[in-house]
Amino acid sequence: MTRNLLTLASALALLATPAAADTLKIGMITTLSGPGAGLGIDIRDGFALAVEHAGGKLGGQDTQVIEADDQQKPDVAVGLANRMVERDRVQVVTGVVWSNLALAMLPTLAGGQTFFISPNAGPSQLAGAQCNPYFFNAAYQNDQIHEAVGKHVQDEGFKKVYLMAPNYPAGKDGLAGFKRYYKGEVAGEVYTQVGQLDYAAELAQLKAAAPDAVYVFYPGGMGINFIKQYEQAGLKGAVPLFGPGFSFDQDILAAVGESALGVKNSAQWSPDLDNAANRKFVADFKAKYGRIPSMYAAQGYDTALLIDTAVKAVGGNLKDKDKLRAALASAKLQSLRGEVAFNTNHYPIHNIYLREVVKGADGAVTNKTVATVFTNHADAYVKDCPMK
Repeated sequence: MTRNLLTLASALALLATPAAADTLKIGMITTLSGPGAGLGIDIRDGFALAVEHAGGKLGGQDTQVIEADDQQKPDVAVGLANRMVERDRVQVVTGVVWSNLALAMLPTLAGGQTFFISPNAGPSQLAGAQCNPYFFNAAYQNDQIHEAVGKHVQDEGFKKVYLMAPNYPAGKDGLAGFKRYYKGEVAGEVYTQVGQLDYAAELAQLKAAAPDAVYVFYPGGMGINFIKQYEQAGLKGAVPLFGPGFSFDQDILAAVGESALGVKNSAQWSPDLDNAANRKFVADFKAKYGRIPSMYAAQGYDTALLIDTAVKAVGGNLKDKDKLRAALASAKLQSLRGEVAFNTNHYPIHNIYLREVVKGADGAVTNKTVATVFTNHADAYVKDCPMK
């Protein structure tokens, strides 16, 4: 009898004990090798800093980050996505830099009911007709950043602008965004190979077109080489150069230095945004990694904050995907750039700033915020998204 009572008491105690919390498993698929590696490394490092700030527990859950290098190749990225879904059983995949990789990976991730939260790639297709319940973007829709410079160049009265970008989805989105607000003459619209590093022929064509301004979108190693060659061609100071933040951010400025001084560019974030969270992020990132954070690093951090917010909202219940989706969609993200809300297509509504490349008080070349171009800016494709 006593033994039966003890057995019953033990069983009741087990029932009263909360079930062990699920481990939050996150697949970090990003570019860690090749000319685009700096972008992926910054995303990874920003994300890792956010996890560290959360004590290793996003949303209060033990957090495991499984890292993999996509090598900037769609087939590699798809293979890694399949591995993360089938073998590693992650609940979330993030890290992707490139829009063509994001588009290639989504069918695998959505088919496996795995949330895909982009810290960078924001293709128009996934904002519009191909929006997906499992895809969220914590950074921006591709066009938004370019739209801000298009508006600035239009407002400044430039009449004849030459446009250049890589020939992939984000390049097409970028120049479409610029032209949405710039209404003057397009002196040339040139799409170059992804990963191209020699622009001698294109710069000769640019000179012959005699524009009064140039707008380029070249991230990573492409941007480093273009900016250096633009100066070597004698164009710096002769024809004003503009671009999105991707082409004039810290990952590029560290390599090109004073060649970029004075260039106006746009972003949803800047290292000098004056709020407590951003000041702490910039200081801690510099202390931990020995460099000024780029917008990619800030996006990685904000992505971790979004996951943290949503997982807390569902009390750590990672199995109810409908509730987790609703928590992501309704999040009022307290990001490094202030509060950010998400539209019905799961893309952010936020401010876009104009920045200028300057030399900081410490002598380092960096960006300074000079204006707010758009406030609470939504993307142009949400009307085409069937999710409501």
